[in-house]
Amino acid sequence: MVFTDLIPWGRDRNRVPERRSEDTNPMVSLQRDLNRVFEDFWRHFDDPFGATLAAGTPRTDISETDDAMLVSVDLPGLDDKDIEVNVTDDMLTIRGEREEKTDAGGFSSQSRRSFHRMIPVPPGVDPEKSEAEFKRGVLTVTLPKTEEAKARVKRISVKSA
Repeated sequence: MVFTDLIPWGRDRNRVPERRSEDTNPMVSLQRDLNRVFEDFWRHFDDPFGATLAAGTPRTDISETDDAMLVSVDLPGLDDKDIEVNVTDDMLTIRGEREEKTDAGGFSSQSRRSFHRMIPVPPGVDPEKSEAEFKRGVLTVTLPKTEEAKARVKRISVKSA
């Protein structure tokens, strides 16, 4: 036995290597996958509703005032009947779903887009007095603080050095 018989690339030195087809070439496959990722990414900017739900959750802003916690969610293309808002002592849950029906050229298609967002609610929020308003594609949920929570807040003055 010759040592080169043990090395896979040492065998058949006179043989011409086979040319890989595009389907099995890993570089061509990688390029195709990257092209698909970028095409899918930019496609979402054509559909504002799809852009917000592409990642699974719509754009959400959470802020707090002295009196309440405010949650604003961008939901373009939805109606108030498409949205469900629930609040418990420790969690705010917002769900939405839109059904699209398309009839073109004798063919019809139906698609459904939905999201589900759960936001932790800090202690001291009164879920019984919570309110939700949907206006111009923006859902605003107001979670008022209890009087006890407002009384526990202590302002700390900031001094410059």
